[in-house]
Amino acid sequence: MVHVTRLNGKSFYVNALLIETIEETPDTLITLTTGKKYMVREQAEEVIASMLLYLRSIGVNAATIKNVQMEET
Repeated sequence: MVHVTRLNGKSFYVNALLIETIEETPDTLITLTTGKKYMVREQAEEVIASMLLYLRSIGVNAATIKNVQMEET
């Protein structure tokens, strides 16, 4: 999960596996694969860094690397 803050100051968590796009318009707009959209205070780079940290913590990055290595052989 990724911790973010709404424009009104309330914080919440977004499922990193459901994030489809992140845009800065100039506020950061997160669009989920479900079509739901959230405007947040964090910069896109911060959200992406949080996503990568979360994905690493659940082993998604390691599984992807292992899969790519297997495909190359």
